Amino acid sequence: MATKLEKLKNVIGVDSILNKIQDLDILLESILSEARNVLSADAGSIYIKEGDELAIAYSQNDTKAKELQPGEKLIYNVFRIPIGSGTQSGYAARIGATVNVRNVYEIEEGAPYGFDPSYDELTNYRTVSTLSIPLKTNMNETLGVLQLINKKDSRGRTIAFSKDDELIAEHFATNATMALQRAQMTRAILLRMTKMAELRDPKETGRHVNRVAGYALEIYERWASVNGIPRQQAERTRDILRMAAMLHDVGKVAISDTILKKPGRFNEEEREVMTSHTWHGARLFTDKQSEFDEIAQVVALTHHEEWDGNGYPGHVDIMTGKPTRTDSQGNAIGKKGEEIPVMGRIVSLADVYDALRSSRVYKKSWSEDDALREIRRLSGTKFDPAIVDVFFDVLPSIQTISARYAEDDEETLTTSVGDTTVTKPRDE
Repeated sequence: MATKLEKLKNVIGVDSILNKIQDLDILLESILSEARNVLSADAGSIYIKEGDELAIAYSQNDTKAKELQPGEKLIYNVFRIPIGSGTQSGYAARIGATVNVRNVYEIEEGAPYGFDPSYDELTNYRTVSTLSIPLKTNMNETLGVLQLINKKDSRGRTIAFSKDDELIAEHFATNATMALQRAQMTRAILLRMTKMAELRDPKETGRHVNRVAGYALEIYERWASVNGIPRQQAERTRDILRMAAMLHDVGKVAISDTILKKPGRFNEEEREVMTSHTWHGARLFTDKQSEFDEIAQVVALTHHEEWDGNGYPGHVDIMTGKPTRTDSQGNAIGKKGEEIPVMGRIVSLADVYDALRSSRVYKKSWSEDDALREIRRLSGTKFDPAIVDVFFDVLPSIQTISARYAEDDEETLTTSVGDTTVTKPRDE
């Protein structure tokens, strides 16, 4: 087992990793995985404070993950718990202090929190020890709770978290919270940019862009694995892609309300104006300062291109929208196949899937089955067939994201797909 000093050194090393991550969701997932690694926790969850509740952000479980096929992810329920007595995480958030439980099945009667064993029965997993640490700012504001489950010793046996573990976890949580504040600020800036588009086009909601970005991330992760992209490169790209995907339609700020809010079909002239949102959006990122600008420009410009070349805007000058390659009628030739950057191909599918599953002024939402059939039908014409295959590989994760960012704010629960394990929180 690592000594206290070794664990602290590991925490310091993790700090530099977390401080490089810009996207909020990726940071939350990394905070959970790194904390589990430092303190040898088999499982855990991370929650974000939303009003008087804690909303689950990510859940991980090494034991259950080993039961999956390579590349599959655990699927967990999307839910909220009240801050206060009743649950260990809720109580930790309420008192602003760590809650360390040696054995959840031996919680003393009269304790301000408990444990529901039905979740262990549902998932066939035995919870023993838990450590719930509030994520507090230097102003003593609680942003969320990190819960670690089932500490393992060097022989793989489940043991209790020690007092030293509490101190290390609290040090980790302090530094993680600073990174979390920075990422939340970045997310807020992105959502404000999205809000500008939303003021023009009601379809561009914060939940829509978070869903599209989440779907794109899941698709990219599997695509990168299948195509042998080095891990370090894939991790850097996934951080940037998720943020860039949130801004895929930011160019709509340049389109008139008459067109954006029209409930019916566009005529030819209106359609041409509408297609310009792609290069208007790309133009925002011409003064490239980072890899983010590069990917954001690619996504904005190419997310409406189609695999068979019938998409838009095609080969155009992003500063003027004028064609750089034309057909016999003088129209811009659409980009085709692998001419379309993979980021554009991925966001294209993510955007269309979400559009199909969402209600609009001019249409009702499609059922899940109908939407999936349509995605299959468009494979090889609108979409890259390889990206479609990856989409279906990660569908359970995509459905979890859909529930997490549901428009109606209802606590929608995901379901198991095939042999994918459904996980539950340990202290709901």
